[in-house]
Amino acid sequence: MPEKTRYGLLIDYEYCTGCYACQVACAQEYGWPAGMSGMKVIEVVQELPNDKAYLAYLPFPTELCTLCAGRTKKGLEPACVKHCMAACMKHGKVEELAQEMGNKPRMVLWAPR
Repeated sequence: MPEKTRYGLLIDYEYCTGCYACQVACAQEYGWPAGMSGMKVIEVVQELPNDKAYLAYLPFPTELCTLCAGRTKKGLEPACVKHCMAACMKHGKVEELAQEMGNKPRMVLWAPR
């Protein structure tokens, strides 16, 4: 029996600007209250020498994420991908997304079961 094609999200952390559009779009797609979303943007501040700091934003799916099954079934992108202002998220087949990961060091592939 052929294995079912798995889909996932490829997230490029290098370009995330922390706009939270993915988190808001997800919450609005499902009508969830503030603070509830299938996507969570985590702000990381790393203290550096000489009173400097490095700020990074890490968008990551939560346990509520279904990759917008209703949208993707219609051929649409998940809401988080559609509204990502930095275009740092991509939805697609896990095998194809995994190949892209070799091109850059700051990417993560998320694929729900």
